[in-house]
Amino acid sequence: METDLSRVERFRQFKHEIRGNERYLIIGIDVAKDRHHAFLGTANGRTVLRRLAVENSRNGFEHLGAHVQFQMTKHGFAEVVFGVEPTSVYHKPLAEYLIEHEFLVVYVTNAAIKHNRQLLDGRWDKNDTKDAANVADLVAQGKCHYYDLPNEVLKDVRSLLGVRRRLKRQLHSARMRIRNNLAAQYFPELDKFWNKAEEENLAIVRWCLDPQEIRQLNFTEFFHRVTSRSKGARQHERLRRIWEAASTSIGCRVGKALEVETKILVEEVKQTRERMAEVEQAIRARLTGLPHYEVLLSIPGFGPYICAVVLAAVGNPHRFENRSQLLKLAGLDLSANRSGKRSATAVPVISKSGKADLRYALYQAALVASSFNERVMAYYRKLLRGREREKGIRTKMRVKLAAKLLVIAWTLMKNKEPFNPSCLNID
Repeated sequence: METDLSRVERFRQFKHEIRGNERYLIIGIDVAKDRHHAFLGTANGRTVLRRLAVENSRNGFEHLGAHVQFQMTKHGFAEVVFGVEPTSVYHKPLAEYLIEHEFLVVYVTNAAIKHNRQLLDGRWDKNDTKDAANVADLVAQGKCHYYDLPNEVLKDVRSLLGVRRRLKRQLHSARMRIRNNLAAQYFPELDKFWNKAEEENLAIVRWCLDPQEIRQLNFTEFFHRVTSRSKGARQHERLRRIWEAASTSIGCRVGKALEVETKILVEEVKQTRERMAEVEQAIRARLTGLPHYEVLLSIPGFGPYICAVVLAAVGNPHRFENRSQLLKLAGLDLSANRSGKRSATAVPVISKSGKADLRYALYQAALVASSFNERVMAYYRKLLRGREREKGIRTKMRVKLAAKLLVIAWTLMKNKEPFNPSCLNID
């Protein structure tokens, strides 16, 4: 099997010479769950085979490979490239099989497919055969991207990050149901204290959400019911204000079903947090010992989770030719509508067209680093100098710092060297 670096070089050569090149057999594949549909053609628009059904099985893939070899021999093609549409996860077995057999595989984005469909025949008509031809047409124009097949470690990390992402959504959903449904209905006065101490709030919801029940308790009894230890005067003052608010609460009367509902939701929150911690531990264990991971940990603001997100997104750092491509990956590239009379005054903003998880993680890293690391704080103050009074400037400069940290991370991954404060041009 080819190394990832050699695949990158093949892809770059293909992008450079594809337009009008009759050496290439281009195969566009419309990906589906059970059966893929392929279109075979050339970069000059010549159709070699309009329709070829490919079963999503080893036999189907072997049949595709044999048919491709037959067409290459028959028509004298020197190279072949497969273009796939990233539909759900259905494209992954096919792409992995093709790459393992040293075929060049690229992918085209769903947005490009949608826009190019109308350009082919002036209609929005959609079917499997046309979609395969649409994919092939985009590949023939070079409007495609490198298909990144990660190694075993990064593949595991990406899967675990996906699990963590789903658990986080599940956790947020349970929290919102507790706060905006249960508490808002039965003890609405609790909401203004909600963001202070979640554990105590969950204990209140679980054991005494009914204000009438709280009224029957003195403060000491209420305190010991909702917390296991004293944390100081602020905790006592907060819980006392909640206890006092219960005496004048306008919450609805509580039914017998509330106990079951609160038990299920509170346990769901706790179990989901435990599962997230388990996933995060598995991510750290999978990455420990990797050179790129140790390098990223040296960057200010980069913890285990942020390192995992950056590694999963970037993959092979050598597949990016310049920082512009890297920033587009995260959606941190600047763009503006400069058409018409306002072109000279248009203010560029980040495109947000890349990976949202990567963008969010980098902003959190910038927030932490600009608050606690002296060198990064000095660089952040330099960005703000003379613009401190502008509205929203601190957030904008942290986004700029996030982009800077991504470029630094990419550079260090390529060079396999730890962070050096000189990367930040403070002087």
